[in-house]
Amino acid sequence: MGGGRLEEGDWLTEPLLEKLWESSCSSSQEHLVKRTGTAWTATAHIITAVIGSGVLSLAWSVAQLGWVGGPAAMVFFAGVTLVQSSLLADCYISRDQDERGRVVRNKSYVDAVKVYLGEKSLMFCGFFLSVSLFGNGVVYTLTSATSMRVIQKTNCYHREGHSALCSTTEVDGYYMLVFGLAQVVLSQIPDFHNMTWLSIFSAVMSFTYSFIGFGLGATKVIENGVIKGGIRGIPGVSSTQKVWSIAQAVGDITFAYPYIMVLLEIEDTLRSPPSEIETMNKASRASIAITTFFYLGCACFGYAAFGDATPGNLLTGFYKPYWLIYLANLCVVLHLLGGFQAPFALAERRFGGDAGAGVFDVEVPMLGRRRVNVFKLCFRTAYVAATTALAVWLPYFNQVVGLLGAFTYWPLAIHFPVQMYLAHAKVMPWTTPWLAIQAFSATCLLVCAFASVGSVVGVFGLGRS
Repeated sequence: MGGGRLEEGDWLTEPLLEKLWESSCSSSQEHLVKRTGTAWTATAHIITAVIGSGVLSLAWSVAQLGWVGGPAAMVFFAGVTLVQSSLLADCYISRDQDERGRVVRNKSYVDAVKVYLGEKSLMFCGFFLSVSLFGNGVVYTLTSATSMRVIQKTNCYHREGHSALCSTTEVDGYYMLVFGLAQVVLSQIPDFHNMTWLSIFSAVMSFTYSFIGFGLGATKVIENGVIKGGIRGIPGVSSTQKVWSIAQAVGDITFAYPYIMVLLEIEDTLRSPPSEIETMNKASRASIAITTFFYLGCACFGYAAFGDATPGNLLTGFYKPYWLIYLANLCVVLHLLGGFQAPFALAERRFGGDAGAGVFDVEVPMLGRRRVNVFKLCFRTAYVAATTALAVWLPYFNQVVGLLGAFTYWPLAIHFPVQMYLAHAKVMPWTTPWLAIQAFSATCLLVCAFASVGSVVGVFGLGRS
Protein backbone atom coordinates (compact mmCIF):
# COMPACT_ATOMS: atom_id res chain seq x y z
CA MET A 1 0.00 0.00 0.00
CA GLY A 2 1.56 3.27 -1.07
CA GLY A 3 1.62 6.61 0.56
CA GLY A 4 4.34 6.66 3.15
CA ARG A 5 5.91 5.03 6.14
CA LEU A 6 2.84 3.90 8.08
CA GLU A 7 2.51 0.42 9.49
CA GLU A 8 -1.04 -0.70 10.27
CA GLY A 9 -2.28 -2.80 13.15
CA ASP A 10 -5.53 -3.19 14.99
CA TRP A 11 -6.31 -0.01 16.91
CA LEU A 12 -2.84 1.13 17.93
CA THR A 13 -0.48 0.40 15.07
CA GLU A 14 2.93 0.73 16.66
CA PRO A 15 4.40 1.22 20.16
CA LEU A 16 3.43 4.88 20.32
CA LEU A 17 4.78 5.29 23.83
CA GLU A 18 8.28 5.14 22.42
CA LYS A 19 7.59 8.57 20.98
CA LEU A 20 7.03 9.96 24.45
CA TRP A 21 10.82 9.77 24.65
CA GLU A 22 11.61 10.62 21.05
CA SER A 23 9.72 13.67 19.86
CA SER A 24 10.12 14.34 16.18
CA CYS A 25 9.53 18.05 16.54
CA SER A 26 13.10 19.24 16.80
CA SER A 27 14.74 20.71 13.77
CA SER A 28 17.77 18.50 14.25
CA GLN A 29 15.66 15.43 13.63
CA GLU A 30 13.69 16.88 10.72
CA HIS A 31 14.72 15.44 7.41
CA LEU A 32 13.38 15.43 3.91
CA VAL A 33 10.67 12.86 3.45
CA LYS A 34 8.99 12.14 0.16
CA ARG A 35 5.27 12.12 0.91
CA THR A 36 3.24 10.50 -1.83
CA GLY A 37 0.00 9.61 -0.05
CA THR A 38 -3.41 10.50 -1.46
CA ALA A 39 -6.99 10.42 -0.21
CA TRP A 40 -7.21 6.85 -1.49
CA THR A 41 -4.18 5.58 0.43
CA ALA A 42 -5.24 7.47 3.57
CA THR A 43 -8.72 5.92 3.36
CA ALA A 44 -7.18 2.47 3.02
CA HIS A 45 -4.87 3.10 6.00
CA ILE A 46 -7.77 4.26 8.19
CA ILE A 47 -10.03 1.33 7.32
CA THR A 48 -7.18 -1.09 7.98
CA ALA A 49 -6.42 0.54 11.33
CA VAL A 50 -10.06 0.63 12.51
CA ILE A 51 -11.38 -2.79 11.53
CA GLY A 52 -10.17 -5.37 14.02
CA SER A 53 -11.27 -7.54 16.92
CA GLY A 54 -13.72 -4.86 18.14
CA VAL A 55 -16.10 -5.78 15.32
CA LEU A 56 -16.74 -9.18 16.94
CA SER A 57 -18.68 -7.67 19.88
CA LEU A 58 -20.91 -5.31 17.89
CA ALA A 59 -23.74 -7.80 17.29
CA TRP A 60 -23.96 -8.31 21.06
CA SER A 61 -24.05 -4.54 21.53
CA VAL A 62 -26.95 -4.14 19.12
CA ALA A 63 -28.72 -7.03 20.89
CA GLN A 64 -28.52 -5.12 24.19
CA LEU A 65 -29.64 -1.80 22.68
CA GLY A 66 -32.30 -3.12 20.30
CA TRP A 67 -33.15 -2.37 16.70
CA VAL A 68 -33.48 1.36 17.32
CA GLY A 69 -30.84 2.07 19.94
CA GLY A 70 -28.15 -0.19 18.48
CA PRO A 71 -27.85 1.29 14.99
CA ALA A 72 -28.45 4.79 16.41
CA ALA A 73 -25.54 4.40 18.85
CA MET A 74 -23.23 3.24 16.08
CA VAL A 75 -24.20 6.14 13.84
CA PHE A 76 -23.76 8.53 16.79
CA PHE A 77 -20.20 7.36 17.46
CA ALA A 78 -19.46 7.49 13.74
CA GLY A 79 -20.43 11.17 13.87
CA VAL A 80 -18.31 11.71 16.98
CA THR A 81 -15.36 10.06 15.25
CA LEU A 82 -15.81 12.34 12.26
CA VAL A 83 -15.79 15.45 14.46
CA GLN A 84 -12.78 14.40 16.55
CA SER A 85 -10.79 13.41 13.46
CA SER A 86 -11.49 16.79 11.88
CA LEU A 87 -10.34 18.61 15.03
CA LEU A 88 -7.13 16.62 15.26
CA ALA A 89 -6.36 16.83 11.54
CA ASP A 90 -6.25 20.63 11.86
CA CYS A 91 -3.46 20.24 14.44
CA TYR A 92 -1.00 18.59 12.03
CA ILE A 93 0.73 21.87 11.16
CA SER A 94 1.83 24.23 13.92
CA ARG A 95 4.32 27.05 14.25
CA ASP A 96 7.29 26.96 16.58
CA GLN A 97 7.14 30.09 18.74
CA ASP A 98 10.78 29.73 19.75
CA GLU A 99 12.21 29.74 16.24
CA ARG A 100 10.63 32.70 14.44
CA GLY A 101 7.46 30.94 13.41
CA ARG A 102 9.08 27.86 11.84
CA VAL A 103 6.46 25.45 10.50
CA VAL A 104 6.39 22.21 12.47
CA ARG A 105 4.76 18.95 11.37
CA ASN A 106 3.29 17.03 14.29
CA LYS A 107 3.98 13.56 13.00
CA SER A 108 2.28 11.64 15.79
CA TYR A 109 -0.39 12.05 18.43
CA VAL A 110 2.07 12.34 21.31
CA ASP A 111 4.10 14.93 19.39
CA ALA A 112 0.98 17.09 19.04
CA VAL A 113 0.10 16.71 22.73
CA LYS A 114 3.59 17.86 23.71
CA VAL A 115 3.58 20.84 21.34
CA TYR A 116 0.11 22.17 22.15
CA LEU A 117 -0.49 21.07 25.76
CA GLY A 118 2.95 20.69 27.32
CA GLU A 119 4.82 18.10 29.36
CA LYS A 120 2.18 17.67 32.07
CA SER A 121 -0.50 16.71 29.59
CA LEU A 122 2.02 14.47 27.86
CA MET A 123 2.45 12.59 31.13
CA PHE A 124 -1.30 12.03 31.46
CA CYS A 125 -1.44 11.03 27.81
CA GLY A 126 1.25 8.43 28.47
CA PHE A 127 -0.75 7.04 31.38
CA PHE A 128 -3.90 6.53 29.33
CA LEU A 129 -1.88 5.11 26.45
CA SER A 130 -0.31 2.61 28.85
CA VAL A 131 -3.73 1.62 30.19
CA SER A 132 -5.05 1.26 26.65
CA LEU A 133 -2.13 -0.90 25.52
CA PHE A 134 -2.28 -3.09 28.62
CA GLY A 135 -6.04 -3.43 28.26
CA ASN A 136 -5.64 -4.36 24.61
CA GLY A 137 -3.32 -7.17 25.72
CA VAL A 138 -6.01 -8.47 28.08
CA VAL A 139 -8.72 -8.24 25.40
CA TYR A 140 -6.50 -9.98 22.87
CA THR A 141 -5.86 -12.81 25.32
CA LEU A 142 -9.59 -13.23 25.99
CA THR A 143 -10.49 -13.12 22.31
CA SER A 144 -7.80 -15.59 21.29
CA ALA A 145 -8.82 -18.04 24.01
CA THR A 146 -12.44 -17.86 22.86
CA SER A 147 -11.46 -18.48 19.25
CA MET A 148 -9.25 -21.43 20.18
CA ARG A 149 -12.14 -22.91 22.16
CA VAL A 150 -14.45 -22.50 19.17
CA ILE A 151 -11.89 -24.25 16.95
CA GLN A 152 -11.80 -27.18 19.36
CA LYS A 153 -15.59 -27.29 19.59
CA THR A 154 -15.97 -27.07 15.81
CA ASN A 155 -13.58 -30.01 15.38
CA CYS A 156 -15.59 -31.97 17.95
CA TYR A 157 -18.86 -31.33 16.11
CA HIS A 158 -17.22 -32.24 12.82
CA ARG A 159 -16.08 -35.60 14.22
CA GLU A 160 -19.00 -36.50 16.49
CA GLY A 161 -21.93 -34.68 14.92
CA HIS A 162 -23.75 -31.52 16.02
CA SER A 163 -25.71 -33.41 18.70
CA ALA A 164 -22.50 -34.41 20.52
CA LEU A 165 -21.68 -32.99 23.93
CA CYS A 166 -18.70 -30.80 23.13
CA SER A 167 -18.53 -28.58 26.19
CA THR A 168 -15.20 -26.73 26.36
CA THR A 169 -15.97 -23.83 28.71
CA GLU A 170 -13.63 -25.16 31.37
CA VAL A 171 -10.55 -24.90 29.15
CA ASP A 172 -10.63 -21.14 28.46
CA GLY A 173 -7.98 -20.57 31.12
CA TYR A 174 -5.77 -23.18 29.48
CA TYR A 175 -6.02 -21.43 26.12
CA MET A 176 -5.22 -18.08 27.73
CA LEU A 177 -2.06 -19.61 29.15
CA VAL A 178 -1.15 -21.01 25.71
CA PHE A 179 -1.60 -17.55 24.16
CA GLY A 180 0.43 -15.98 26.96
CA LEU A 181 3.29 -18.43 26.49
CA ALA A 182 3.31 -17.71 22.76
CA GLN A 183 3.51 -13.98 23.47
CA VAL A 184 6.38 -14.50 25.92
CA VAL A 185 8.36 -16.13 23.11
CA LEU A 186 7.36 -13.59 20.44
CA SER A 187 8.09 -10.62 22.74
CA GLN A 188 11.75 -11.65 22.93
CA ILE A 189 12.22 -11.35 19.15
CA PRO A 190 13.84 -7.93 18.50
CA ASP A 191 11.39 -5.49 16.88
CA PHE A 192 8.97 -8.35 16.10
CA HIS A 193 5.87 -6.19 16.52
CA ASN A 194 7.29 -3.44 14.28
CA MET A 195 7.95 -5.61 11.21
CA THR A 196 6.23 -4.35 8.08
CA TRP A 197 5.28 -7.84 6.90
CA LEU A 198 3.60 -8.47 10.26
CA SER A 199 1.43 -5.36 9.88
CA ILE A 200 0.30 -6.50 6.44
CA PHE A 201 -0.31 -10.05 7.66
CA SER A 202 -2.37 -8.83 10.65
CA ALA A 203 -4.44 -6.57 8.40
CA VAL A 204 -5.22 -9.47 6.03
CA MET A 205 -6.24 -11.67 8.97
CA SER A 206 -8.56 -9.00 10.44
CA PHE A 207 -10.28 -8.39 7.11
CA THR A 208 -10.69 -12.14 6.55
CA TYR A 209 -12.47 -12.95 9.81
CA SER A 210 -14.53 -9.75 9.68
CA PHE A 211 -15.84 -10.49 6.19
CA ILE A 212 -16.52 -14.12 7.16
CA GLY A 213 -18.56 -12.92 10.16
CA PHE A 214 -20.48 -10.53 7.90
CA GLY A 215 -21.21 -13.28 5.38
CA LEU A 216 -22.16 -15.91 7.95
CA GLY A 217 -24.62 -13.54 9.61
CA ALA A 218 -26.28 -12.66 6.32
CA THR A 219 -26.47 -16.33 5.28
CA LYS A 220 -28.05 -17.38 8.57
CA VAL A 221 -30.71 -14.67 8.29
CA ILE A 222 -31.61 -15.95 4.83
CA GLU A 223 -31.72 -19.54 6.10
CA ASN A 224 -33.92 -18.58 9.06
CA GLY A 225 -36.34 -16.77 6.78
CA VAL A 226 -37.08 -14.33 9.59
CA ILE A 227 -35.39 -11.32 11.19
CA LYS A 228 -35.02 -11.98 14.90
CA GLY A 229 -34.69 -9.43 17.68
CA GLY A 230 -36.83 -6.64 19.07
CA ILE A 231 -37.05 -2.89 19.38
CA ARG A 232 -35.83 -2.90 22.99
CA GLY A 233 -33.21 -5.60 22.61
CA ILE A 234 -32.62 -8.49 24.97
CA PRO A 235 -34.81 -8.12 28.08
CA GLY A 236 -32.88 -7.95 31.35
CA VAL A 237 -33.55 -9.92 34.50
CA SER A 238 -34.30 -6.56 36.11
CA SER A 239 -34.44 -2.96 34.97
CA THR A 240 -31.14 -2.30 36.75
CA GLN A 241 -29.35 -5.10 34.94
CA LYS A 242 -30.79 -3.86 31.65
CA VAL A 243 -29.30 -0.42 32.28
CA TRP A 244 -25.89 -1.92 33.00
CA SER A 245 -26.09 -4.08 29.86
CA ILE A 246 -26.84 -0.98 27.80
CA ALA A 247 -23.84 0.78 29.36
CA GLN A 248 -21.57 -2.17 28.54
CA ALA A 249 -22.85 -2.20 24.96
CA VAL A 250 -22.01 1.48 24.57
CA GLY A 251 -18.51 0.78 25.89
CA ASP A 252 -18.05 -2.01 23.34
CA ILE A 253 -18.97 0.37 20.52
CA THR A 254 -16.48 2.99 21.71
CA PHE A 255 -13.75 0.32 21.62
CA ALA A 256 -14.47 -0.47 17.97
CA TYR A 257 -14.36 3.00 16.41
CA PRO A 258 -11.40 5.26 17.21
CA TYR A 259 -8.34 5.58 15.00
CA ILE A 260 -7.35 8.88 16.54
CA MET A 261 -3.96 7.56 17.70
CA VAL A 262 -2.73 6.99 14.15
CA LEU A 263 -4.48 9.88 12.39
CA LEU A 264 -1.51 12.26 12.38
CA GLU A 265 0.85 9.50 11.28
CA ILE A 266 -1.45 8.83 8.33
CA GLU A 267 -1.68 12.56 7.61
CA ASP A 268 2.12 12.75 7.61
CA THR A 269 2.20 10.43 4.58
CA LEU A 270 0.06 12.75 2.39
CA ARG A 271 1.43 14.82 -0.45
CA SER A 272 0.60 18.50 -0.88
CA PRO A 273 -1.10 20.22 -2.64
CA PRO A 274 -3.96 19.94 -1.92
CA SER A 275 -3.33 20.60 1.75
CA GLU A 276 -2.84 17.62 4.02
CA ILE A 277 -5.78 18.76 6.18
CA GLU A 278 -8.16 18.87 3.23
CA THR A 279 -7.06 15.44 2.00
CA MET A 280 -7.24 13.95 5.49
CA ASN A 281 -10.76 15.21 6.11
CA LYS A 282 -11.86 13.78 2.78
CA ALA A 283 -10.30 10.42 3.63
CA SER A 284 -11.88 10.45 7.09
CA ARG A 285 -15.36 11.03 5.70
CA ALA A 286 -14.99 8.22 3.18
CA SER A 287 -13.44 5.72 5.59
CA ILE A 288 -15.93 6.40 8.39
CA ALA A 289 -18.83 5.93 5.96
CA ILE A 290 -17.39 2.62 4.70
CA THR A 291 -16.51 1.39 8.20
CA THR A 292 -19.93 2.31 9.60
CA PHE A 293 -21.67 0.47 6.77
CA PHE A 294 -19.51 -2.59 7.42
CA TYR A 295 -20.04 -2.40 11.20
CA LEU A 296 -23.79 -2.03 10.80
CA GLY A 297 -23.82 -5.03 8.49
CA CYS A 298 -21.89 -7.27 10.90
CA ALA A 299 -23.83 -6.09 13.94
CA CYS A 300 -27.32 -6.09 12.46
CA PHE A 301 -26.97 -9.36 10.55
CA GLY A 302 -25.60 -10.95 13.72
CA TYR A 303 -28.52 -9.75 15.82
CA ALA A 304 -31.05 -10.61 13.11
CA ALA A 305 -29.59 -14.12 12.91
CA PHE A 306 -29.53 -14.95 16.63
CA GLY A 307 -31.99 -12.56 18.30
CA ASP A 308 -31.92 -12.86 22.09
CA ALA A 309 -29.31 -15.63 21.77
CA THR A 310 -26.75 -13.33 20.15
CA PRO A 311 -23.29 -14.35 21.45
CA GLY A 312 -20.80 -11.90 22.91
CA ASN A 313 -18.31 -12.83 20.19
CA LEU A 314 -20.10 -13.13 16.84
CA LEU A 315 -17.91 -15.97 15.54
CA THR A 316 -18.75 -18.22 18.51
CA GLY A 317 -22.35 -18.55 17.33
CA PHE A 318 -21.58 -20.47 14.13
CA TYR A 319 -20.43 -24.06 13.68
CA LYS A 320 -21.13 -24.67 9.96
CA PRO A 321 -19.53 -24.84 7.49
CA TYR A 322 -16.81 -26.32 9.67
CA TRP A 323 -13.86 -25.34 7.49
CA LEU A 324 -14.99 -21.71 7.27
CA ILE A 325 -15.54 -21.40 11.03
CA TYR A 326 -12.15 -22.98 11.60
CA LEU A 327 -10.53 -20.53 9.16
CA ALA A 328 -12.24 -17.47 10.67
CA ASN A 329 -11.21 -18.29 14.24
CA LEU A 330 -7.71 -19.26 13.16
CA CYS A 331 -7.40 -15.84 11.50
CA VAL A 332 -8.48 -14.22 14.79
CA VAL A 333 -5.75 -16.05 16.73
CA LEU A 334 -3.05 -15.30 14.15
CA HIS A 335 -4.08 -11.63 13.93
CA LEU A 336 -3.95 -11.17 17.68
CA LEU A 337 -0.65 -13.01 18.03
CA GLY A 338 0.89 -10.45 15.68
CA GLY A 339 -1.15 -7.47 16.88
CA PHE A 340 -0.38 -7.78 20.61
CA GLN A 341 0.91 -4.37 21.67
CA ALA A 342 2.99 -3.53 24.70
CA PRO A 343 4.77 -0.36 25.89
CA PHE A 344 8.10 -2.15 26.12
CA ALA A 345 10.11 0.78 24.77
CA LEU A 346 8.97 3.22 27.46
CA ALA A 347 9.94 1.02 30.41
CA GLU A 348 13.15 -0.22 28.83
CA ARG A 349 14.35 3.30 28.08
CA ARG A 350 13.27 4.53 31.50
CA PHE A 351 15.07 1.77 33.42
CA GLY A 352 18.03 1.21 31.16
CA GLY A 353 16.89 -1.89 29.32
CA ASP A 354 18.78 -0.80 26.21
CA ALA A 355 22.08 -0.39 27.99
CA GLY A 356 24.90 -2.88 27.59
CA ALA A 357 24.72 -3.96 31.25
CA GLY A 358 22.91 -7.21 31.86
CA VAL A 359 23.53 -8.60 28.36
CA PHE A 360 24.95 -12.11 28.20
CA ASP A 361 25.72 -14.72 25.59
CA VAL A 362 23.65 -17.83 26.24
CA GLU A 363 23.43 -21.21 24.53
CA VAL A 364 19.83 -21.68 23.39
CA PRO A 365 18.71 -25.20 22.40
CA MET A 366 18.34 -25.53 18.59
CA LEU A 367 19.21 -21.83 18.13
CA GLY A 368 22.85 -21.83 19.14
CA ARG A 369 24.54 -18.96 20.96
CA ARG A 370 22.34 -15.88 21.44
CA ARG A 371 22.72 -12.54 23.22
CA VAL A 372 20.16 -12.19 26.02
CA ASN A 373 19.22 -8.93 27.75
CA VAL A 374 18.21 -9.93 31.28
CA PHE A 375 16.10 -6.82 31.89
CA LYS A 376 14.16 -7.25 28.66
CA LEU A 377 13.68 -10.96 29.31
CA CYS A 378 12.32 -10.36 32.81
CA PHE A 379 10.24 -7.26 32.09
CA ARG A 380 8.61 -8.53 28.91
CA THR A 381 7.85 -11.90 30.49
CA ALA A 382 6.36 -10.20 33.55
CA TYR A 383 4.27 -7.87 31.37
CA VAL A 384 2.78 -10.69 29.33
CA ALA A 385 2.24 -12.72 32.50
CA ALA A 386 0.32 -9.79 34.02
CA THR A 387 -2.02 -9.42 31.03
CA THR A 388 -2.60 -13.18 30.97
CA ALA A 389 -3.27 -13.35 34.71
CA LEU A 390 -5.78 -10.51 34.52
CA ALA A 391 -7.54 -12.20 31.59
CA VAL A 392 -7.79 -15.46 33.55
CA TRP A 393 -9.08 -13.58 36.58
CA LEU A 394 -11.65 -11.56 34.60
CA PRO A 395 -12.71 -13.78 31.67
CA TYR A 396 -15.65 -11.59 30.63
CA PHE A 397 -15.07 -10.54 27.04
CA ASN A 398 -17.83 -7.98 26.46
CA GLN A 399 -17.54 -6.38 29.87
CA VAL A 400 -13.75 -6.00 29.69
CA VAL A 401 -13.98 -4.61 26.15
CA GLY A 402 -16.64 -2.15 27.33
CA LEU A 403 -14.59 -1.04 30.32
CA LEU A 404 -11.44 -0.50 28.27
CA GLY A 405 -13.29 1.34 25.51
CA ALA A 406 -15.22 3.60 27.86
CA PHE A 407 -12.31 4.40 30.19
CA THR A 408 -9.82 5.42 27.51
CA TYR A 409 -12.19 6.80 24.86
CA TRP A 410 -12.88 10.23 26.33
CA PRO A 411 -9.35 11.28 27.35
CA LEU A 412 -7.59 9.98 24.24
CA ALA A 413 -10.24 10.42 21.56
CA ILE A 414 -12.07 13.52 22.85
CA HIS A 415 -10.34 15.55 25.57
CA PHE A 416 -6.81 15.85 24.19
CA PRO A 417 -7.90 16.46 20.56
CA VAL A 418 -10.39 19.12 21.73
CA GLN A 419 -7.84 20.91 23.88
CA MET A 420 -5.22 20.75 21.14
CA TYR A 421 -7.64 22.22 18.61
CA LEU A 422 -8.62 25.05 20.98
CA ALA A 423 -4.93 25.86 21.47
CA HIS A 424 -4.14 25.57 17.77
CA ALA A 425 -7.08 27.67 16.56
CA LYS A 426 -6.68 30.13 19.47
CA VAL A 427 -10.39 29.93 20.24
CA MET A 428 -11.30 32.51 22.87
CA PRO A 429 -13.06 31.22 26.02
CA TRP A 430 -16.84 31.68 26.28
CA THR A 431 -17.27 32.43 22.60
CA THR A 432 -19.85 30.45 20.62
CA PRO A 433 -17.28 28.07 19.02
CA TRP A 434 -15.65 27.49 22.40
CA LEU A 435 -18.98 26.69 24.07
CA ALA A 436 -19.99 24.35 21.22
CA ILE A 437 -16.73 22.40 21.38
CA GLN A 438 -16.83 22.18 25.18
CA ALA A 439 -20.45 20.99 25.02
CA PHE A 440 -19.38 18.29 22.58
CA SER A 441 -16.61 17.19 24.96
CA ALA A 442 -18.91 17.26 28.01
CA THR A 443 -21.57 15.18 26.26
CA CYS A 444 -19.02 12.54 25.32
CA LEU A 445 -17.69 12.58 28.89
CA LEU A 446 -21.14 11.83 30.30
CA VAL A 447 -21.71 9.01 27.83
CA CYS A 448 -18.31 7.47 28.61
CA ALA A 449 -18.85 7.85 32.36
CA PHE A 450 -22.16 5.97 32.05
CA ALA A 451 -20.49 3.25 29.96
CA SER A 452 -17.57 3.01 32.41
CA VAL A 453 -19.81 2.56 35.44
CA GLY A 454 -21.88 -0.07 33.69
CA SER A 455 -18.79 -1.93 32.52
CA VAL A 456 -17.25 -1.87 36.01
CA VAL A 457 -20.46 -3.36 37.37
CA GLY A 458 -20.37 -5.92 34.55
CA VAL A 459 -16.80 -6.96 35.32
CA PHE A 460 -16.97 -6.99 39.11
CA GLY A 461 -20.62 -7.04 40.09
CA LEU A 462 -24.24 -7.72 39.35
CA GLY A 463 -24.28 -6.84 35.65
CA ARG A 464 -22.05 -9.73 34.58
CA SER A 465 -23.61 -11.96 31.96
